[in-house]
Amino acid sequence: MAKRIPVAGPWITQREIDYVADATAHAWYANANAYNHRFEEAFARYVGRRYAVSLPSCTSAIHLALLALGVGRGDEVVVPESTWIASAAPISYVGATPVFADVERDTWCLSVASLEACITPRTKAMIPVDLYGGMPEMEAVLALANRHRIAVIEDSAEAIGSEYKGRRAGSFGSVSVFSFHGSKTLTTGEGGMLVTDERGVFERVQVLRDHGRHPGDHSFFNREVAYKYKMSGIQAALGLAQLERIDELVARKREIFARYRQRLEDLPGVTLNYELPGTKNSYWMVTAIFPESWGGKQSIITRLSQQGIDSRPFFSPLSSLPAYADLAQAAATKASHAVSYHLGLNGVNLPSALTLSDADVDQVSSVLHQLQPK
Repeated sequence: MAKRIPVAGPWITQREIDYVADATAHAWYANANAYNHRFEEAFARYVGRRYAVSLPSCTSAIHLALLALGVGRGDEVVVPESTWIASAAPISYVGATPVFADVERDTWCLSVASLEACITPRTKAMIPVDLYGGMPEMEAVLALANRHRIAVIEDSAEAIGSEYKGRRAGSFGSVSVFSFHGSKTLTTGEGGMLVTDERGVFERVQVLRDHGRHPGDHSFFNREVAYKYKMSGIQAALGLAQLERIDELVARKREIFARYRQRLEDLPGVTLNYELPGTKNSYWMVTAIFPESWGGKQSIITRLSQQGIDSRPFFSPLSSLPAYADLAQAAATKASHAVSYHLGLNGVNLPSALTLSDADVDQVSSVLHQLQPK
């Protein structure tokens, strides 16, 4: 049976294996949190933040960020249409209301104009998303947030290694969050990280993630009902090893994208990830937006699969999901959020696994040329 070309996956070396083996053997008892502390400290330095908290997922990081910033019932939080539901679901966890904004046609990230139109007196926070490794116009986003006194939670789940005007993704807003899912550039299998410069937020998160216990509590004296959001030492060991290789991981992602761009530049009307001037895109997922004449994303995904190539659909607009069918705003957004709906119908994530060979990229590109409408 011919090998299938995977859509996503990690690059694991002996360094990761050795760190995980050491954690398995030694990260217990007094050393139980040793790798977590090393990973958190190294991650904070890399991103350029004062504090970092390792967590079981990016979703839990957003949940804790909202709680620490005091977002709750009666509040509204603006989130882009084009993102995974994990960016928005925690808004409902805390009893607030998600408000969907459209995205820019080139970056696929939060549209500042649409964001501004979404702001009301109830808006307490916004969650700009660094989609697929791209970056929004962060200066304009932050200026708008500052003018309206709205908290910013930067969702950098997909963007480790990306940069905006010399600052790394994850260094903007009150809080930033990352995902280390098995598909991500840096992985711990499952996992996440919350980073912040605000001591009060950091201290609140420390309590909320450990069932309402203050750090260092040995009496199991819970001061409130909270959550169990912790990363294991074995996961942290894997993450630390990956972080020590982050430059080569991001470089390989950019090499994969560059080869796709070279091989697909002659396909009429097909556009790939955009790199905003002054930014560095880490290209977590190489993504193509196809003309409508190609038949839509599901048709393309099916035809690629028939050729042994795995791919993924561009995220459907959040307001189109059954999960938000009862949200009053959702029914009114399709016409006003035309960009998100166009992308959601015609976008495909191409194979982007870190172990992808140049021959794999060439094969995918060759098949796409064969599939183009005559």
